[in-house]
Amino acid sequence: MVETVTRKRIEILVDKPLAGVPIRAAADVGIAGYSLVPVQSGSGRHGNWRNDRISGAENKVLFLTIASEEKADALVDALAPKLDSHSLLLTVSDVQVVRGERF
Repeated sequence: MVETVTRKRIEILVDKPLAGVPIRAAADVGIAGYSLVPVQSGSGRHGNWRNDRISGAENKVLFLTIASEEKADALVDALAPKLDSHSLLLTVSDVQVVRGERF
């Protein structure tokens, strides 16, 4: 059986124009790899929303990365002061990965 190791999966829902915030914060703590995934619609504290392809209003993306616990903690610490001001939704969970040395 292939050996796996535990790493942290970090997901950040962010308004598309602000996607550079988690990208820069991740780079600052040594996290190089990430994906930006478009999000079509959702519902939250302020009600329903959906991407408007014509005006670009309310476009959101999901910033996704996998990192060691130390780097994940550093990223959370770096972004914590911006959670409210930038309307970020940040989650961290454990995942099992193959080739853990890459994260």
